[in-house]
Amino acid sequence: MSIELSIVMPCLNEAETLERCIKKAQSFLGRSNARGEIIVGDNGSVDGSKEIARRCGARVIDVPIRGYGAAIWGACMSAQGTYCVMGDSDDSYDFSSLDSFLAELRAGADLVMGNRFLGGIAPGAMPWKNRCIGNPVLSGIGRFLFGAPTNDFHCGLRAFSRDAFLRMDLRTTGMEFASEMVIKATLMKMKIVEVPTTLSQDGRSRPPHLRPYRDGWRHLRFMLLFSPNWLFLYPGLFLMALGLTAAAVLLATPVHFGSVHFNVDTLIYCVTLVEIGFQATLFALLSRAYAIQEGLFPKPPRPSVFETLFTLERGVLAGGVLLLFGAFLFGDALNIWRNAQFGPLDFEHIARLVIGSSLSMSLGFEVVLSTFLLSIFKLNVRTLSSEQRASLDLDTRLETAA
Repeated sequence: MSIELSIVMPCLNEAETLERCIKKAQSFLGRSNARGEIIVGDNGSVDGSKEIARRCGARVIDVPIRGYGAAIWGACMSAQGTYCVMGDSDDSYDFSSLDSFLAELRAGADLVMGNRFLGGIAPGAMPWKNRCIGNPVLSGIGRFLFGAPTNDFHCGLRAFSRDAFLRMDLRTTGMEFASEMVIKATLMKMKIVEVPTTLSQDGRSRPPHLRPYRDGWRHLRFMLLFSPNWLFLYPGLFLMALGLTAAAVLLATPVHFGSVHFNVDTLIYCVTLVEIGFQATLFALLSRAYAIQEGLFPKPPRPSVFETLFTLERGVLAGGVLLLFGAFLFGDALNIWRNAQFGPLDFEHIARLVIGSSLSMSLGFEVVLSTFLLSIFKLNVRTLSSEQRASLDLDTRLETAA
């Protein structure tokens, strides 16, 4: 008979609580009549956790790569079930109450997220700063940046079909793994549902592995890096528009508002805004292309309008036009200087030509160089699927052990 549900627990020195978690998971499997298995992804425990897991009937997968995400990934890749449930092995989640998760999976959900705020948080189970600030803020940012349909972005108890897990092709090995899963499932238009779950105070006598400020920043950083439009593109376009508008006016003539005068000195800062905005825009395009190439970002089903129009040849042509325009302005300035017998010049007039020439040539070089780099990122190369990488990692470990 095939296995329907694999219950996955990451573990790093959880001897105090692991047995209780496994017993609860076994009670659920027995009560629900779901054919299942319990897998412990061990991340290098030295307190007897692996022996406890085996004694309780769980299957232990040794994951040599350290990290929360690596432990879950290694265990899930070894899972035989059609569906997987993952949850911490510190006894903060109730593995005996997985009915709603399994029901939603059977109904066709790709990812089922627990919501601790709907199910209930026991006193002392979550610090107030996480409950009132960290979690709501990060969940709100996740909904805003990606449209993720979840109000508890970082709940550790969640379930997914193994097919969806393989399609996500998750890459991070640390705490960012939880964010990557939700973001990729959202971007890939998977069916995500949310069910109430409870959070209890963990049963360990030692401090938890979680570090609120450090891990909160890691989640925020990952979400920003995974959203190049908001991190680079939109701010870059705003700065470019602001700088170009002001520079276009000041290139023609000084501007006076009463006793306030805007002249060449202001023009230099406007050109700086254009440069910064243009570089930020290029960063958005390059970072997205790199993320897609490395499998961090899901490949879109069809090329965007920009990718269709912005080919290597067109990029080189556009950069060449900017370079030629800059060279033309440089030649005009040089001719004016020659006519003055290379002596003193009208500073305001010549400065406008020199600034315009410098801006045009620098933007031209940036377009040409970035176009070549973007073309490198878009080269067609062979890639390995999640299953192929897992098989390769397993073969490498077996060769090392031999």
